[in-house]
Amino acid sequence: MKNFVTVKDDLISILGTPYFQTESCMIFCGDTLKMQKKINKQYFDCIITSPPYNIGKEYENILPLQDYIEWSAEWISDSNKLLNPFGSMLLNFGYISIEEKGRAVPIPYLLWDKVPLYLNQEIVWNYSAGVACKNYLSPRNEKILWYVKDKDNYIFNLDPIRDKNVKYPNSKRNGRSRVNSLGKNPSDVWEIAKVTTGQNRSSKERTSHPCQFPTDLINRLILGFTDEKSIVLDPFAGSGTTFESCLKHNRFCVGFEILPEYCEIARKRIIAVEKEMRFAI
Repeated sequence: MKNFVTVKDDLISILGTPYFQTESCMIFCGDTLKMQKKINKQYFDCIITSPPYNIGKEYENILPLQDYIEWSAEWISDSNKLLNPFGSMLLNFGYISIEEKGRAVPIPYLLWDKVPLYLNQEIVWNYSAGVACKNYLSPRNEKILWYVKDKDNYIFNLDPIRDKNVKYPNSKRNGRSRVNSLGKNPSDVWEIAKVTTGQNRSSKERTSHPCQFPTDLINRLILGFTDEKSIVLDPFAGSGTTFESCLKHNRFCVGFEILPEYCEIARKRIIAVEKEMRFAI
């Protein structure tokens, strides 16, 4: 396993001074595509991220559809080159409206043949809050695509993410329990609440970022698809949820974020989490 101190020193020599760093993480403020192209080593054990969906959020410049697809293929290809031979990439995508083609076209449909990795599985993230629709079904899911470099060798830790909600906990066969005491293997549909906003329903973890990852979702990805001391990359770090989860579960994290105001949100979260952890000891 790579030494994170060495990785940090290497990245500073390549990318310059980070926006913020601690012993366990570092965030660089800049364009992911430009920064990834400067790196030529397989530093990372896992990539976890949610890129822009090209739907007009405040952090996006809307591109023509084909340009967006080509941009996505380029940054994903560059990210792939930074993964170690047994690395995984977990990409969260939503859906997009395409004129004369579809109202809610899942972005993975546009990129399925553009990713130079093996698609191990698709995870459906089901959430409760969202836009209520009258003339069609209310969208309540996004996808997490689990890619691996080597389809026969990758990290997957089942026990930390087992589902404890077992319907028949006392089920037996030939006198022996048929149920793992830690819980059952979770399915590929995960019911995890979104980070909500609003005067009366805002999530406790809500920051000013408009599309914030829920910590519960990233915790499950970190625990299930990385080992302790793994080095994780988030190319679109946003509000810093990946940092928070890595810190709490003894992983290292590097993030790229183009907007300084979001880097600042992430910095404050990192400081708060590390303070909380010190007081918990």
